[in-house]
Amino acid sequence: MMSLSPKRPYFVRAMHEWLTDNNFTPYLVVDVTHEQVIAPKGYDQDGRLVLAISYQATKDLFMDNQAISFASRFGGVSHDIWVPMQAVIGIYAKEDNSQAFFFDPSEYDDYTPPDTPDDDGDDEPPRPSHLKFV
Repeated sequence: MMSLSPKRPYFVRAMHEWLTDNNFTPYLVVDVTHEQVIAPKGYDQDGRLVLAISYQATKDLFMDNQAISFASRFGGVSHDIWVPMQAVIGIYAKEDNSQAFFFDPSEYDDYTPPDTPDDDGDDEPPRPSHLKFV
């Protein structure tokens, strides 16, 4: 049987768009104990970090099936953020947390991503890109 891809990245993108279209502020809950998360230290609570991911609160926000990346300010200092989808716990509206999706933590347990042509075999997470279309 073919391994289905996780639903999480699709729901995160859809919820982000829906929240934005309805003038809510999307907040992302992240498990910062995941080894591949790139985020500033000391802003989490019990291993969870809440990130504002509105277009106004982020720079170069990018979401695909593997990760979410952007730049954001913490304590007045800009930081590059990289969150693999496996580390996303949930997404909700700042203004009304009943508008939320929280995800099954075991969703990725048996999932093996297909090999991609650009897979170079290293286990390092990709770094957020600062390239822009001009």
